[in-house]
Amino acid sequence: MDTQKEALRRIICTLSNKNEELQNLLETVNNTLTGVQEESCKVMSELEVELQLLHSTLEAKGAELCGIIKEEKQRKEAELQKQLSDVNSSLLSCDELLEFANQTLTITNEEEFLKAAKQIKERVTMAPAFRLTTRPVVSENMTQFSVDFSVERVVLQRLHFLPVPRAPEIDVSNCVVCDNTITVAWRPAGEADNDNDVSVSGPMECYELEYRKSNNRNSSLRAMGEACWEKVHDITEPQITLTGLKFDSSFITIRVRTRNKTAASEFSETVALETRAFNFGFDAATAHVELKVQGDTVTWEPQGVKGHDPRLKGRENRSSRSATPSPNKLTGIRTGRDRFAGESYTVLGDEKMLDGCHYWELRPLLDWKSFSVGVAYQGSLGRFDQLGKSASSWCLHASQWLQTSLAAKHNNRVKVLDWPLPQRIGIYCDYDNGDLSFIDVDRLSLLHSFKTKFSQPLVPAFTVWCGGISIMTGLQVPSFMGQFLCTSRSLSNLLQ
Repeated sequence: MDTQKEALRRIICTLSNKNEELQNLLETVNNTLTGVQEESCKVMSELEVELQLLHSTLEAKGAELCGIIKEEKQRKEAELQKQLSDVNSSLLSCDELLEFANQTLTITNEEEFLKAAKQIKERVTMAPAFRLTTRPVVSENMTQFSVDFSVERVVLQRLHFLPVPRAPEIDVSNCVVCDNTITVAWRPAGEADNDNDVSVSGPMECYELEYRKSNNRNSSLRAMGEACWEKVHDITEPQITLTGLKFDSSFITIRVRTRNKTAASEFSETVALETRAFNFGFDAATAHVELKVQGDTVTWEPQGVKGHDPRLKGRENRSSRSATPSPNKLTGIRTGRDRFAGESYTVLGDEKMLDGCHYWELRPLLDWKSFSVGVAYQGSLGRFDQLGKSASSWCLHASQWLQTSLAAKHNNRVKVLDWPLPQRIGIYCDYDNGDLSFIDVDRLSLLHSFKTKFSQPLVPAFTVWCGGISIMTGLQVPSFMGQFLCTSRSLSNLLQ
């Protein structure tokens, strides 16, 4: 009976997974169908616009060529009309002179005849008819305006859709994941095939890259609750570096495509790059009742203290200091069994460290007075235990209450550090090698290192009194840690 029930449970689990997969596929197919309809309307509209532009261009060019022919026709007509007018005028003058010459022949008086003949000779010399050309001033030939658009007609007959670029190929060997940045490189379409034919692959204007976080290396469909694609447009080079990433998933999946004027290629094969990092939050169930946990921030909000102002500075007058009681004199309110109480204003992280290297950062808020950051064995601290005062916790303590101080604490032993109070602290824990280091990230300086041998699961641990802190997780071990890990620093002064 139990065997059959277990087999049935496995079948139900398989059917449930298949059902979820089919639901995802159904959503993807419906979205694709909608996309096909929208894209079809879009490209039809674009085609109509392009054809209208082509028609308008032909009309404009035709009007331009017709205008040139008309201008030449008008020029020739004007010159021929002028020539006609000159010829008619010369012909009239010639007729008058001819009639006068005929009349002169009939004169019998020699003196009058010689006088008339002289006038005729002078008029003939000056007659316009003898200065005119005997050919038309312009030719009727207009062959210089002949056209033959046979080549252009062939080009028009070849009108077709813009070639779609081929998908590029992500070059995994040249992709780099480091310091919470990802450099993605790819080979342009055709390069891997030694094919430079633009008519085949289509002209390229830019690239588009999409990425999203995932916990499944081989997922081709978006799983339920998985992040949507983040988009990067107008990439002109075959590589890009993504910065400012929080690695709070196992992988970041990436795909890229080529785009020309109006068309885009298919996306490349999706590549999953591993982005493992230490992610944790504050375990609010462990927080002292006077600590308020909000996301990545913890603030100290005392209960029952009138006139408290956490922004008060340590070196104010006595009346001002009395409004902010000393942490050694405040008493906690009895609360749940798992919460820290009394003078232990502590909260733990909600993820444990069993092996490997881990890194996170802390920033004090502007109004802070005192805080500690470090690690502790999971479940080892009592409700009233304070960080650094037992053999099961290690911490860096900073204070600017009354006076500034920075110290490393472990097993109730304190080492005062001669260093300005940092505004950004990096915490590095190498569980396997027993290293716990604190870094002033802004100055890239090692504040302190503990060398020990961890034997139980560790959790991040924090103490906050007066003010607050914020943490940044999802960080890889930064590359600058190498310079500290390789330093041949003497460990004789490090607390054990």
